[in-house]
Amino acid sequence: MVDVVNNILDDLKAEKINTVDIHHKTSIADYFIIATCRSTRHTNAIAEELIKKLKQIGIACSNPEGRPKCDWVIVDAGSVVIHLFRSEIRKLYNLEKLWNMSFDSVENRLA
Repeated sequence: MVDVVNNILDDLKAEKINTVDIHHKTSIADYFIIATCRSTRHTNAIAEELIKKLKQIGIACSNPEGRPKCDWVIVDAGSVVIHLFRSEIRKLYNLEKLWNMSFDSVENRLA
């Protein structure tokens, strides 16, 4: 599934595609796939085409979150959640850094 989504995003000219394995950190999904889009229009178009292509192979996705603004659109494909960002918004939230940190550190357990 991760490879399928990465290939679709690459074909649709998404940039800086990164996969974050989160299955040991949360039960909401197994992977986040994070990609940068050139504009809000590009973000919306990628989300639409991604949902269409996943549906063609039997993977149903709920309506994406983040519309109509399209600075950050989330496509939930079950075990894989795809985050499509404009460049500035991706830098602001830096999900890779957040989800790559250890959730088992002593500071977190004491909090």
